[in-house]
Amino acid sequence: MEERFNIEDVHNFGEDYDKTLMCWFSNFQHSWNQIKGDYSEDFYRMWKYYLLSCAGAFRSRDLSLWQLALTKIGRRRPLTVRSM
Repeated sequence: MEERFNIEDVHNFGEDYDKTLMCWFSNFQHSWNQIKGDYSEDFYRMWKYYLLSCAGAFRSRDLSLWQLALTKIGRRRPLTVRSM
């Protein structure tokens, strides 16, 4: 990769993703009474387990979510990463 691209920016979204997953879980829990007629209790437990276990893994730093901003070698560096 180093032979083809320059790394312009690196960001770890892990801490933010923990918060995102917890918000999704909160929304799911608050909406459950409205939607539970369409889904089984197994679905509820599976989705609850998934959201909370993923949030815990991000919180404990066992999972990470990275974003890399790259430019091809030989190209000018952008004034800001957002202009890429």
